[in-house]
Amino acid sequence: MHAKAWPQDRSPHLAQPSHHAKLVSMTRFSKSTQKEPTSPGRWVLQDAKARFSELVRRVRSEGPQHVTVHGRDAVVVVSAEEFRRLEGERTGDSLIAAMQASPARDIDIEPKREAMPVRGIEL
Repeated sequence: MHAKAWPQDRSPHLAQPSHHAKLVSMTRFSKSTQKEPTSPGRWVLQDAKARFSELVRRVRSEGPQHVTVHGRDAVVVVSAEEFRRLEGERTGDSLIAAMQASPARDIDIEPKREAMPVRGIEL
């Protein structure tokens, strides 16, 4: 039995696997080496991962940066200062303000205090 030559209408990766592997490798390499984000402040996830230090630098110098997955916004990277500003300070003031604004603010919620018996102690 001898090897048959593949007709031209067959898949090229079956006829010449080494050329196909090089083409795929080159295609993947060219996609991951973009010099700039897709548009200002927008990053494809693969580029954001590969160039994380630059992403962080741009967050600090240019502001929030959007990272996309499959063309859709997935996350927005913000500086620690911006995150703290958006999160707000955790002082309890918002809880106090909400309770004071409640229509049921006049209800007495003081706990009933009673002396508890002490057991097991002999004098």
